[in-house]
Order: sequence, then C-alpha cells, then structure tokens
Amino acid sequence: MPAATIPELPAATEPLVRFAGVQKTYDGVQLVVRQLDLDIRRGEFLTLLGPSGSGKTTTLMMLAGFESPTAGEILLDGRPITRTPPHKRDFGMVFQNYALFPHMTVGRNVAYPLTVRKVPAAQRDAQVARALAMVRLEGLTDRFPSQLSGGQQQRVALARALVFEPQLVLMDEPLGALDKQLREHMQLELKELHRQLGVTFVFVTHDQGEALTMSDRVAVFNNGVIQQIAAADRMYETPANRFVAGFIGDGTMLKGSLAEASGDGRCVVALPDGRRLAGVDVNGAAIGADVAAGIRPERLVVHATAPAAQANVLRAQVRSIVYFGDHLRLMCHVADGQEPAVAKLALATATIPQPGDDVWLEFPSDLTRVYT
Repeated sequence: MPAATIPELPAATEPLVRFAGVQKTYDGVQLVVRQLDLDIRRGEFLTLLGPSGSGKTTTLMMLAGFESPTAGEILLDGRPITRTPPHKRDFGMVFQNYALFPHMTVGRNVAYPLTVRKVPAAQRDAQVARALAMVRLEGLTDRFPSQLSGGQQQRVALARALVFEPQLVLMDEPLGALDKQLREHMQLELKELHRQLGVTFVFVTHDQGEALTMSDRVAVFNNGVIQQIAAADRMYETPANRFVAGFIGDGTMLKGSLAEASGDGRCVVALPDGRRLAGVDVNGAAIGADVAAGIRPERLVVHATAPAAQANVLRAQVRSIVYFGDHLRLMCHVADGQEPAVAKLALATATIPQPGDDVWLEFPSDLTRVYT
C-alpha cells in the first residue's frame, strides 16, 4: 500500500530566514558548516537532523546569534542579522537542560523575557498567564523549578520562549533529557502547539523518529553539509543518497556494482556472490560503479518457501527475531560480507519462521533504490 502523502507548506515568496553561503570554521582549520544555503519558510516546523558533529547545532547557534559565521550571510525578512547580537534578534530559545533560573518561581522565569523588555506589570502578568495556559501549567506559578518534574520544567522553558510572542522559536535537543514515554507525549504536544500558534519552529535533534513525527520539513546534515531537505514522508520514502537512506529509519543495504542501466533510471545491481537485483538508480551511477541496493523493512516481502517467480528474490537465513508488539522484526543473513537484511513481519502471518530457518526475500524492483 502506498504511503499517505503529507501536504507540504507552500513556499513563501520571501522566506522568513535565509542562510546564504554560510560557513563556520574553528581555529581557521576545522570546517564545521560548509557553504550553507538554506531557506526557512514562515510558519513551518523545520527540523535540523544529523549525527554528532554534523553541523546542525552550530547552524542553530549561528541563527540564534551565539556563534558568528566565518563567511556568508544570515537574513531575517530579507535583512542581514549576521552581526546582530542575540538579544536583539527577538527569537525564543529552548535548551536541552531547560536553563531555568533555580531561585525564581515558574511565574518569574516565564516573565523574565518581558521584564528585560520593560513590559508593564499588568500586561506582563496577562502574557505570563496566557503562556502558562498554552503549555497547561496553570496553577504552578509560585512553584520553583526544583519542585517540578522534568516534563513540567520543559514546559516552563517553552512558555518562557513563547511569552513575548516571537516570530521564530529555536529548540536545541529540548526533549533529550526526558524518558521515552514523556518524550513521545511532548512531541505530539509540541506539534499541536505549533499548529495552533503558526509560529516558525526550528528544532535540532539527532533522533530520526522525533524528526519524522514532528516536522513539516527535515534537513539532514552530515559533515557540515545538508544532504537532503524534504517533507518527512518524502525523506523516508525517497532518500537522496546512501547516507540519508541509512540515517533515516532502518532497512536493508546490500553492496554490489552497477551491472545494467536504462534511460528511465531502472538498473541492475550485481552482488559479489553473482546474484542480481533490479532497482531504481537514485544517483545516476556509471556501469561498474560500487553501489548499494536499499529497501525499507516493510517493503521487503518474506516467503517461507521459494516463490514461483524468482526475479529479485534472494535466499537468506533467519538469524534473529525481535518482538515489537504489533509486528516482528526479522534479521536475516543474506551473504558473507553483507549487512543483515531487515524485514517486518505481521503477527498474523500464517507461517512465522524461526531462527535458523531459510526464507526467500523478495525485493520489489520499484521499491528497491540504488545508491552510490
């Protein structure tokens, strides 16, 4: 069944934020962000995703004003802000460690951005009450951070970032300190809050599931470069290269060489053991090039016996089975030197293989993507 398509936000004529040729080096040697060109649309939830050291957090810190680009320009509403200090950018900021003042009550923590802006007391109190209501913390105004749970502290930090009604809210791994259940709950709450407010959110995480759950668009970073930027569903279904395919979600990635190619992108991969797989060439590889044939677990078809049609079918051996509640995850040995093949199997499947059993794995050619 084809995946449901999530509608993308229409691209605005003028983006809210534009990174134009931005670079960042440390000590003049370590290049952390390379020639970054990125538009952030008004009202979108954009997630910067990538492994440690990929450049995503440095990009956020440059946008916040806590780091300065070595080259290039950052523009807000078409105006350069590269040399504008952080407190004059008027962005909301949420950190992983909450960064609450321990000696201040919840109310005073949330009011702090208004206090430094010299907002009159009556207006300040009304805005604090409204911000706390947004994050469902009414009645906790007089408590101190030490009297709150981790999830409540994170809500206070979010309320403080929203209280002065910024046009842009930046979040640096804000859910990283929460346990799994609370983290997943907060993901849905953040997504709903974004929908209600229409404020632009820029969110940094290394958690792929978090990015796919919350975002309008995801920008995947590696080695200081955006590898792909797309809607969450497109990122998962049609990754632009081998790195994105391996970093977003999981699946099977079999190494081989490109044996055949046609003008419509169809190709054939020769595996080292002589077996062949047909697929779709993503990167326009040349004949003989080293490639990898990848497929998502839910697209890989598992047969308990050899199917009549042998095209794109590989014999493998089940190595392990993991129970996930609503499905089983099979790890299968395809050949020496290859990564395990990962398949998703419904619990209602008539014949469930056991470790050590042989199975036949069918790779639908239109769902098998070939990467350089």
